[in-house]
Amino acid sequence: MPRWLYLPALVGFAFLVLPAVSLMIRADWPSVPRAIVSPAAVSALWLSIECGVAATVLCLLVGVPLALLLARHESGLVRVVRAFVTLPLVIPPLVGGIALLYLLGRLGLIGQYLYLWFGITIPFHTVAVVLAEAFVAMPFLVISVEGALRTAGTRYEVVAATLGARRWTVFRRITVPLVLPGLASGTVLCLARALGEFGATALFAGNSPGVTRTMPLAIYTLFNSTGEQQDAAIALSLLLVVVAIVFLLLIRGWRPERVA
Repeated sequence: MPRWLYLPALVGFAFLVLPAVSLMIRADWPSVPRAIVSPAAVSALWLSIECGVAATVLCLLVGVPLALLLARHESGLVRVVRAFVTLPLVIPPLVGGIALLYLLGRLGLIGQYLYLWFGITIPFHTVAVVLAEAFVAMPFLVISVEGALRTAGTRYEVVAATLGARRWTVFRRITVPLVLPGLASGTVLCLARALGEFGATALFAGNSPGVTRTMPLAIYTLFNSTGEQQDAAIALSLLLVVVAIVFLLLIRGWRPERVA
């Protein structure tokens, strides 16, 4: 590495780290434990965990087959599908919330029939939080699993198939174990992204305490207040930073070379 590149590298590192450091300096540490264990914070934290886990399970159920489809087929149509899969990564989450609202709202493309035929209303309920988080988090899982599938290749699957193994057996006994590190890291990254989701959740699910107010929404609500409420928002922000660091360390631990 050329030595002159160390300076911009340090600048980039400082740009990413100093905001978290300033947050720690600004925090009122004696009040941090009290803010974290307050009823509103505990409620928002548990709701975030429950919805994040549910969104991750949903992403696994539909994201892994989608990643397999993208990795095993090459055509113009598949490239278009891949572009739409990665779309939530580049559009603002607020746009995603609006899109979900016009899809599943009472007057939405699908939501109108759910309401007319079954009386089901999705927006501004807890299930809306799960769907919003799954929408923004699924690309992280799909990209990780697709990359792992492409790296693993198909030679072992072909050998298993020539020996008479059925497709489901090959997938269960060969494909999944080969991509397990990528699947694990993608799952953790998906969960971390779901826990930190704000924009799509705010528009599609609202900000109702105990129903749709997840941790990011609770932080936003507290920070828009004054005095001790802002200190509580900083304390909850620190908690999310710690959770994010733990998740990133887990991702690092599941890298393929570490498993090997």
